[in-house]
Amino acid sequence: MEYDVKVGKACLNYARISPRKVRLVLDLIRGKNVDAAMGILKNTPKMGAEYLVKLLGSAAANAENNFQLDPSKLYVCECYANEGPTLKRVMPRAKGSADRIFKRTSHITVVVKERD
Repeated sequence: MEYDVKVGKACLNYARISPRKVRLVLDLIRGKNVDAAMGILKNTPKMGAEYLVKLLGSAAANAENNFQLDPSKLYVCECYANEGPTLKRVMPRAKGSADRIFKRTSHITVVVKERD
């Protein structure tokens, strides 16, 4: 996606977590200031929060270093998790049969922007 203003963006592709689990945590930080969002993520006991702490820090650093944006005015303007490729595995079951196990992956994107 192309942006007409200066934004800090960070992507994490092929994260080994289901997008459904990440979206629960993304909904908590959407629209919040970066400092408040970082505090929420550090106190959220979900596995998706671990991925997002590093990703949000990276997006804020990109905005600060690449576009000289003020770190105190940054907020999460856009964040989403799309589905990546699914790893298909087999789990042995009773009587010689087998079940498919789907190990899902995510492509997570966080975009931060300076508040006007």
